[in-house]
Amino acid sequence: MEREQLERLLGGGDDTSLAALSALRAGASYVVWDETTSAGSLATAYGRRLRHTFRKGIDTSGLARAVQRLDLHGRPVRLGQIRTADGSWVFMLFLDKEGSTLVACTGVRRARPNSPRADTC
Repeated sequence: MEREQLERLLGGGDDTSLAALSALRAGASYVVWDETTSAGSLATAYGRRLRHTFRKGIDTSGLARAVQRLDLHGRPVRLGQIRTADGSWVFMLFLDKEGSTLVACTGVRRARPNSPRADTC
């Protein structure tokens, strides 16, 4: 997927999507995979991650909303990832099967390598 197309998908979304867009425009790396995955299984997995990050005090953005949207979507989704240039945040993108619509977006702050707390999200 071209960077410009991904920027269009992220524009006009919620705060998390706009943060991902900002990171992308600031030189973040990104990937969008061709394969699809069940939205329901992702809702379950990311629901577990939501509980984990809450228990560990890991900063997230839009995770609860992403779980809800995946659960409601009910159709296969494509995954994408944006990693900020400094590596401090990773955004996961959930796109429809064709890659033409953003279903959900979530972000997690990555622990610094020398930090006593390492996230595993």
